[in-house]
Amino acid sequence: MGNVIGSNLFNTLAVVGIAGTIHPMTVGPEVLSRDVSVMGGLTLSLFVIGYGFRGPGRINRVEGAVLLACYLGYTAYLVSTVFG
Repeated sequence: MGNVIGSNLFNTLAVVGIAGTIHPMTVGPEVLSRDVSVMGGLTLSLFVIGYGFRGPGRINRVEGAVLLACYLGYTAYLVSTVFG
């Protein structure tokens, strides 16, 4: 769990920050309203699932499949709105 959170924080802060320093770009308001809420919801659900139903740090296959299905559904939604 610490590796996942640490990796996400590093990618968000360092990689995106360096890329933004090299080539700044504008971000639309829909990105903040849509993406931040989905990211927050999935992070909260990962915390709840990983913290406690079967002991700390354990995620079973069903819970992992639900998280994966959420990710795939969100990615499909993004692709359909951008290219559709």
